[in-house]
Amino acid sequence: MIERRPRRLRRTEALRRLVAETQLSVNDLVAPLFVREGVTEPQPVHSLPGVFQHTRSSLIEEVKKLRDRGIPGIVLFGIPEKKDSTGSEAWNPEGIVQQALGDLRNEFDDEMVLIADLCVDEYTDHGHCGIVKSNGVVDNDATLELYQNIAIAQAEAGAHVTAPSGMMDGQVKAIRTALDSKGYEDISILAYAAKYASALYGPFRDAVDVEIADGGDRKGYQQDPPNAREAVTEVLLDISEGADMVMVKPALSYLDVISQIRSEVNVPLAAYHVSGEYAMVEAAAANGWIDGESVGMEHLLSIKRAGADFILTYLACRAAENLQK
Repeated sequence: MIERRPRRLRRTEALRRLVAETQLSVNDLVAPLFVREGVTEPQPVHSLPGVFQHTRSSLIEEVKKLRDRGIPGIVLFGIPEKKDSTGSEAWNPEGIVQQALGDLRNEFDDEMVLIADLCVDEYTDHGHCGIVKSNGVVDNDATLELYQNIAIAQAEAGAHVTAPSGMMDGQVKAIRTALDSKGYEDISILAYAAKYASALYGPFRDAVDVEIADGGDRKGYQQDPPNAREAVTEVLLDISEGADMVMVKPALSYLDVISQIRSEVNVPLAAYHVSGEYAMVEAAAANGWIDGESVGMEHLLSIKRAGADFILTYLACRAAENLQK
């Protein structure tokens, strides 16, 4: 018997492309973008090289560049000028994200998928994802009312998708109910269904000017890193409440969770290649320790191979350029 030699199919680039089990394309990419109130020029985020807090006008130009590279969608985060205990700017019709969504919808209409992150941590003076009680604990049920207000404001402003990221129990059901009650049955919900209390979010918090008060953390409401089965439960609950799509965040440290959830559900599955994962690649590349472009593409391919249908990543624009070569 002749021994089979798989490496016969690895001899040339064309052969490798022909038999590749996983395909990564520009259609799999979503770019996270930041828009800041009260600035006249884009502000660089130093811990995220190449990422900026945009003005409303520079945001439009950035989305044009992404569109021209074939990327189908963006997810938008806002940095307001003023913050308060409830994060009221998150649902202000004149708030920075609502204004930016209106700009983008006027410019692109349905040409780009406009996903609006739905949370209040960027808007609160304490940095938590909801209303904080006197004992320092986030009030889950009171926070749901805020999320309903935000969802309606985002829908009215032109979002195609609202993406609740606060990990409150019942958030998807509350948001779906609010949207439907106002006639927004066609607005999709992308649930951050398995968002872990990770140490990889530091550069993102720089980007949105968030610091959790009194040295606190979000371990009481975000997913606990040791638990994978629990993540499946969270995802199934969100789907039962009306989530159209679900997400695992972060991605690389939780490839096993992505794979497990992929085997359990049939709705579109997203993964967030988060700020810390991006920043580590950029830092190592800047020191000449790795080929940053190759490692970044390997990261995205591994996330896709694990089962993600699409990937939120700060590498989106550069990855699209690499895929088009």
